[in-house]
Amino acid sequence: MKKLKITLFIAILLVVLAACGSEGETDSSTENQTGDNQNASSEYGLIEEGKLIFAASGEFMPFSYMEGTEMVGYDIAVAEAIAEKLGLEAVPQKAKFSGIVTGVNEGRYDIAVASHTVTEERKEKVNFSKAYYYSGPVIYTRPDSEIQSAEDLQGKEISVSRGSTYVDTAKEYTDNVPQVDSDVVALQSLASGHHDAVITDNITGKTAIMNGLEIESRGQLGVSEQAIAVNKENEALLNAINDALQELKDSGELAKLAEEWVGVDITQEPEELE
Repeated sequence: MKKLKITLFIAILLVVLAACGSEGETDSSTENQTGDNQNASSEYGLIEEGKLIFAASGEFMPFSYMEGTEMVGYDIAVAEAIAEKLGLEAVPQKAKFSGIVTGVNEGRYDIAVASHTVTEERKEKVNFSKAYYYSGPVIYTRPDSEIQSAEDLQGKEISVSRGSTYVDTAKEYTDNVPQVDSDVVALQSLASGHHDAVITDNITGKTAIMNGLEIESRGQLGVSEQAIAVNKENEALLNAINDALQELKDSGELAKLAEEWVGVDITQEPEELE
C-alpha cells in the first residue's frame, strides 16, 4: 500500500510538471509574438502604438469628404490600404488643409494623405512619398466669362483654396487672389457670380460640374505630383509607405481605388499636357 501511494504521488507530480512546462512554453510563444508586433510598430515611430494617424481635409470631393460622420474618398481609401499593408489600424483626422503640413511637422499626425502637391517649400517642412496620383492647376470660369486662356487672367480676381499651391499660381497673373477654406467653396462662389476665375485641379472642377455648378474649364496650367507627407525625422515610416505604395501600384489596386472614387485612373504620370 505504501509503495502504491509513492507511485501515485510520482505520477501526479509528473503531470503537474508537464502542465507547468507546457504553460511556460505557451506564455513564451505569446510573449514573443506580442514583442514582434510591438517591435514592428515601434520601428515606425508612431504617435500611438499599432495605429497610423493620418490627416485629410474632408472638404475635397472626391478625394476626402464627409458622409455623415465618416470621412471617405480616394485619399482615405489610399491611407487605409497603406495601413493594412503595414499591419496598422488607420485612424483618420479631419483638419483644415492650410494647417496639415504643420501638423505633420509638429507630430500631431503620423502622416498626411490630403492631396498635397509636392513643392520645394513644403519639402522644407516634411518629406514626401512617391506620388500616389497626378494632377495640375486648371482655370475655371462662368460660361459667359470673357476669359478664354491663361493670358486673359492678367489683373483678374482669381479665387483659390487657402494654403494650396494654387495661391502662387494665381499670383503669377494677378495680385487680387481671395483665399477661401476649400476648392469647393471657391467654385460655388464662382458659380454664384463672385470672382472672375478659380484655379483648382481638373477632377475637383469636373466633380463640381457633375454636381450642377455652371462653370467651365478654360485650360490646364501644368501637371503636379500628389504625395503623402511624412515627418522629416521618420525615415523608417517613409520607406515603409513607399514600399506599400509600390506594392499597391504593381498589383493594380491603386488604379482600382482611383477608378472607384475618382472615376478615372490618375495614378499614371501623364506623358504630356493636354
